[in-house]
Amino acid sequence: MASSGEEVSNKQVILKGYVTGFPKESDMYVRTSPIKLKLPEDESSNNAVLVKNLYLSCDPYMRGRMANRPVDDPDFSPFTLDSPIVGHGVSEIVDSRHPGFKKGDLVWGRKMGWEEYSLIKEPEKLFRIHNTDVPLSYYTGILGMPGMTAYFGFYQVCSPKKGERVYISAASGAVGQLVGQFAKLMGCYVVGSAGSKEKVELLKSKFGFDDAFNYKEEHDLVAALKRYFPEGIDIYFENVGGKMLDAVLLNMRFHGRIAACGMISQYNLQQPEGVQNLTTVVFKRIRLEGFIVFDYFDQYPKFLDFVLPYIREGKIVYVEDITEGLEHGPSALVGLFSGRNVGKQVVKVTNE
Repeated sequence: MASSGEEVSNKQVILKGYVTGFPKESDMYVRTSPIKLKLPEDESSNNAVLVKNLYLSCDPYMRGRMANRPVDDPDFSPFTLDSPIVGHGVSEIVDSRHPGFKKGDLVWGRKMGWEEYSLIKEPEKLFRIHNTDVPLSYYTGILGMPGMTAYFGFYQVCSPKKGERVYISAASGAVGQLVGQFAKLMGCYVVGSAGSKEKVELLKSKFGFDDAFNYKEEHDLVAALKRYFPEGIDIYFENVGGKMLDAVLLNMRFHGRIAACGMISQYNLQQPEGVQNLTTVVFKRIRLEGFIVFDYFDQYPKFLDFVLPYIREGKIVYVEDITEGLEHGPSALVGLFSGRNVGKQVVKVTNE
């Protein structure tokens, strides 16, 4: 670690221009800028912290921020061109002018630049890491935003009951693998879909799903879902959208619930696909509800109390796909959209 106040080089992943279609590694580039490891003693850095980034999270929602689209929610506003892209990460405090944080504290949050060191002017939105008996990288996944997404999306939005039939798309990803395990803990019947033989096997052998299938091998998704859910689906945890959502609607049971978490099949399309079977929502009294995990961040302690014991007892497992080195971050991020990752995609910036 460099000494306090020393000027060091800061490697950064920069967005070159706004993206249309599938993102490419060449939409980003790596540059190095100098940074001092001490905050200036002036009003500009009052309550700020300087952090050394350890792990950065690759998340599908980041694709929307790579496009120049107007949005109502500042959390999803376009990235600033010629600046580091921003996402969730795990970091160590290097210097602090905030009373709630001191040098050496470990934190996670959603304002980390894709760089070795970040200046954070609103550290109130960071979470202190108190439990270090689990891998620090878990705070980008099972103990961070994806874990909370799975927990609140399943338990609060889906209102599950024991014995219900649960279907999860993109089931081996950061969120889906957890939703399936939460559903099994409740005594539900759980089927997931993924995009490779390896991922399907993982769902059944590692995560304990009752069954799983490779959606790329199915020519008729409606028939495939009917095969796995002959009596219909009570709960669908939606990560994909498009043709998959259309097929699910025809297979839902009366009073079924759909938690719309994400729609990764649509993020790179210039013209989103239409959904044909929405009248099913009326006739089958289906509740379709979208949610954003940031709305639940104030309940983080409740989530930790629930999930940590299960991790420590080995009753919940988590698979990560860790890419070493910030310079390989662009490749890891764009790989999400071709399904290259197996489990939660993380970029390890530096040694802890």
